[in-house]
Amino acid sequence: MATQKKSTYNPGPIILDIEGITLNQHDIRRIKNPLTGGVILFGRNFQSRKQLTALTKSIKQVRSDILICIDHEGGRVQRCKTDGFTHLPAMRRLGDLWMRNGVGASSAISAMKAVTACGYVLATELRACGVDFSFTPVLDLDYARSGVIGDRSFHRNPEIVYVLAKGLNEGLRLGDMANCGKHFPGHGWAEADSHIAIPQDERSLKSIESDDMKPYEWLDISLASVMPAHVIYSKIDALPAGFSSIWLQTILRKKLKFGGVIFSDDLSMEGASVAGDVVQGAQLALKAGCDAVLICNRPDLADRLLKELSVSQTKFKESVTRLKKLFPKGESQSWDELQKDTEYLHAKDLLKTLGLIH
Repeated sequence: MATQKKSTYNPGPIILDIEGITLNQHDIRRIKNPLTGGVILFGRNFQSRKQLTALTKSIKQVRSDILICIDHEGGRVQRCKTDGFTHLPAMRRLGDLWMRNGVGASSAISAMKAVTACGYVLATELRACGVDFSFTPVLDLDYARSGVIGDRSFHRNPEIVYVLAKGLNEGLRLGDMANCGKHFPGHGWAEADSHIAIPQDERSLKSIESDDMKPYEWLDISLASVMPAHVIYSKIDALPAGFSSIWLQTILRKKLKFGGVIFSDDLSMEGASVAGDVVQGAQLALKAGCDAVLICNRPDLADRLLKELSVSQTKFKESVTRLKKLFPKGESQSWDELQKDTEYLHAKDLLKTLGLIH
């Protein structure tokens, strides 16, 4: 699928979902709204590769400047698992591979090769079906406290998380896909699930900076985008990180000098409820420093947001400038072409040899 020149992109600051396996008239109306900048796909939107490819093509026919996104990490967070898609391992398995037989050079090299292969397979398979972008990798540290993070995390050690995430990002880049580190500054310590509760993290800023934030600091300019956590870090701010100018402006933008895209997490989650209703939450997130806000699984709230959200021209242009950098740089191979691609076949063979995929 060919992409247009980046100068033609004008994506708005709202990322929303669609209802089924094909576009209906309500989906089309929402996508046409100038405030819409992206569509995020879920498992309910996937039936087969042929259907997914037709769906992404129909989205681009409505608006060519729409970023088609998905949560596709591997393990239990992977929306496309059948009809030829590789069921990628949970990222914890890459951390386990790194630690196999202790921290040895051979284990580390195997893990690095494997994680880059994972990123490449992930990106090229999605791109072959017209998906532009996946919200990955998870940079949260595994403190064995958070059930919602769990084996989505590479490891407890921030150095191992950094190295493996950098390898995954390189695989994504080779597959012409940008990356998204989540959930800034770290969701691994908070026990509650922000989908259904309001998690709290009572640690000091010094503690978080010296541990959880290190992967973000070390990844530096190789990190294309970031998604903050719906977690309240009570010693730093009374608001969750995604609505906090302290976290997004003072710390992420100024201290860490991050210049990429900041996405809010889903505004329909319980963890976002402290920010008010969906319009108040979106306004607060954008004011705090987010470039785009996600609203998922609630078409009624998406409609309200598209109708009521006010975004200044300055903010809109600032968001567009950053968001357009996430679009793929060139054309993707078709699925049939991909199955003959030597790099893709080598990546899959490596993962099979290591026992990470079947």
